[in-house]
Amino acid sequence: MRKESREFFEKYINNASPTGYETTGQKLWLEYITPYIDSYISDVYGTLAGVINPEAGYKVVIEAHADEISWYVNYISENGFIYVIRNGFSDYQTAPSKRVNIHTKKGIVKGIFGWPSIQIREKKGDQEPNQKNLMIDCGCSSKKEVESLGIHVGSVVTYDDELMIMNNKYFVGRALDNRAGGFIIAEVARLLKENKKRPPYALYIINSVQEETGLRGAEMISRRIKPDAAIITDVCHDTQSPAYSKTVVGDISCGKGPVLSYGPAVQNNLLEMIISTAVKKKIPYQVKAVSEHTNTDTESFAYSNEGVASALISLPLKYMHTTVETVHKDDIENLIKLIYEFIVQLKPNHDFRYIK
Repeated sequence: MRKESREFFEKYINNASPTGYETTGQKLWLEYITPYIDSYISDVYGTLAGVINPEAGYKVVIEAHADEISWYVNYISENGFIYVIRNGFSDYQTAPSKRVNIHTKKGIVKGIFGWPSIQIREKKGDQEPNQKNLMIDCGCSSKKEVESLGIHVGSVVTYDDELMIMNNKYFVGRALDNRAGGFIIAEVARLLKENKKRPPYALYIINSVQEETGLRGAEMISRRIKPDAAIITDVCHDTQSPAYSKTVVGDISCGKGPVLSYGPAVQNNLLEMIISTAVKKKIPYQVKAVSEHTNTDTESFAYSNEGVASALISLPLKYMHTTVETVHKDDIENLIKLIYEFIVQLKPNHDFRYIK
């Protein structure tokens, strides 16, 4: 990874962009891709699309989502403890003893998810963190003191964890799901510009909001753009650690390449073209089946308007929805390469229909 790309990646991952509050991260992303696009569009909820060759009639999308799981302040007790509800698929079990940032109009307020010592937890039920017993301590002794810091019901809370390198192979941190995807599609735009490979169709590089709470940003932008084809990139589970069942989740490994999914929402002609590109360019890849739903923005594009030929290319990731999400450097590079090579070979006005 080149120095400038690495610096952007680290800054982008470390920035907080909770669902519904993605603006600061979106501004960072737009600033980075601006030299590589002709124009951009945005919508009222914050989804961004950088556009190359916007006047062309045939429209192709490459897409990721910008938001991360977080928490909402739900209740402030009279003695100054803060109780939360989930914003996205946050996990109560991973929260105890974590440091947090509480976002207010006055700025960031530091806090911690306090948790009682194992020495005093007696009942089996006391071992399980949940909405009723998990609380944030921000060093205040009263509700009034908490509120004086700018904290209120509805304030959003993110984890205070930053990117690190593990064994010189892995990136580890929070929000790699899916700002790693946002980085990947931005790098595709950069490569197209630097290699002077301007696509002969309109290419929309989309960073959607609110995926973690129902694929909402992708749903809105897909209806607006009405693309002809869409490639979605997100993360999927590495299944090599002991906690995963390969018979249930599939056999996926970090470091063995991006993952191509089979499923009803995936358009098979588009998928086969991507596989053919990977084989021709000798890009390693893995495959998995996704049954009814991909649980990604793929459905928002595939079933939008009159139907959009859509495919999903995933980045293998360990420990999803924790503060130690882990991805392999090689998988990032190969996913960038695969999308880039697909874009370069795609002809304008390609008809992906099964029956013509």
